[in-house]
Amino acid sequence: MQAFMDKNFLLNTETARTLYHDYAAKCPIIDYHCHLIPREIYEDRRYENITQVWLGGDHYKWRLMRCAGVPEKYITGKETSDYEKFCKWAEVIGKGIGNPLYHWSHLELRNYFGYQGALSAKTADEVWNLCNEKLQSEGYSARGLISMSNVDTVCTTDDPIDNLEWHQKLAADASFKTTVLPAWRPDKAVNIEKPDFAEYIAKLAAAAEMEIRTFADVKTALARRMDFFAANNCCLSDHGLNYVVYLPASDEEVESIFARRMAGEELTAVEVDNYKTACMMFCAKQYKDRNWTMQLHYGCRRDNNLTRYAQMGPDTGYDCIDNTASSTQTAAFLGAIEAADALPQTILYSLNPNDNQAIGTICGCFQSDEAVSKIQHGSAWWFNDHFQGMIDQLTSLANLGYLAGFVGMLTDSRSFLSYPRHEYFRRILCRLLGEWVEDGRFPNDMDLLGEIVRGISYENAKKYFHFASK
Repeated sequence: MQAFMDKNFLLNTETARTLYHDYAAKCPIIDYHCHLIPREIYEDRRYENITQVWLGGDHYKWRLMRCAGVPEKYITGKETSDYEKFCKWAEVIGKGIGNPLYHWSHLELRNYFGYQGALSAKTADEVWNLCNEKLQSEGYSARGLISMSNVDTVCTTDDPIDNLEWHQKLAADASFKTTVLPAWRPDKAVNIEKPDFAEYIAKLAAAAEMEIRTFADVKTALARRMDFFAANNCCLSDHGLNYVVYLPASDEEVESIFARRMAGEELTAVEVDNYKTACMMFCAKQYKDRNWTMQLHYGCRRDNNLTRYAQMGPDTGYDCIDNTASSTQTAAFLGAIEAADALPQTILYSLNPNDNQAIGTICGCFQSDEAVSKIQHGSAWWFNDHFQGMIDQLTSLANLGYLAGFVGMLTDSRSFLSYPRHEYFRRILCRLLGEWVEDGRFPNDMDLLGEIVRGISYENAKKYFHFASK
């Protein structure tokens, strides 16, 4: 029996152990998609206790606690102490067999706090005391945790109207060695059906220092803001979509749709898709012109619990996998951009694992010599970033594409303790490659295998996104 989460955790062959310890583990981290707050990095936020850094804003943990029947006051309640919340979490995670949160949490306890045991109701107090004592030590701040994790580059998620003040301050601070870059997330300008769309367009106009009366003005304003983001070293965009839409309409029709929505009219589903198609086509061309990478995250049905949404708002743990994504529209959208010579480097992520093979075949239609794996099948995302989800995504990518060109893992997290997700991914990657080698499906050429592992763990992302060291 292998010991619980020892140094060879998940590494079930000698080849896997060599690949991980000699190659993957030594690579820095590039976290090219996360939701960290730049201000907290610049101001080097400190935490009073483990609950604040571990449970605050983490809807992965909140969902598991709800599944275990924990009352909401111990999850998001303001009247409950941090200690009480931690004890409830310890009780739940102690029985969290099979859930990736069990592995992530214990990797975090080991890597940052040196705790080698297992968190449960019985050990809650010792873990609480150990972590809280460490958090008061030198280096246990936002910047310290990033540096401790050997992070080369971080890309946050930023709205077009953001003034990027904290990014500018971080860029000017030579004392912090990790590069922190903005990433463009224009969802609020695309989601014309949302009730606050007109209000957002007014904010976009103010940020771009112009009036917006037409959709042509929207495009001008977005382009101005892209120029500003580019001047602040942005080189990635990201879109959160229900599905990739392609339902084109004439310029005149789109202008009419925009005008009627700004006048307060409701739009049909077809009109919404007409507008979104025009927006996405425009953005893609702009990204191509600026040498940016376009990320498309789709396949999520959000805010399903209407009662809780009314009480707590978005991003509180009430989203699920959707099955409305159409490979037909995704392929048509990319095809239309390609036909206009406007297809940027693109990463496709679907929350629905049933889309893995469709994504693999779509990617293969639009590759070119502009970049290795110009169109990428993105990493196992959100509800899929567990052991089986990562195995499935890696296997599908290998079967239908070029695994050696993959840009690897990201945290997609709001927590400074989430970097062990990269370790988890790397261990699973090495396990899979090790099994293929020991099954005789690939040569035991450690130089070549090590090059592949280093590439997926770090070097491919560095080259693909054109990241420079700070």
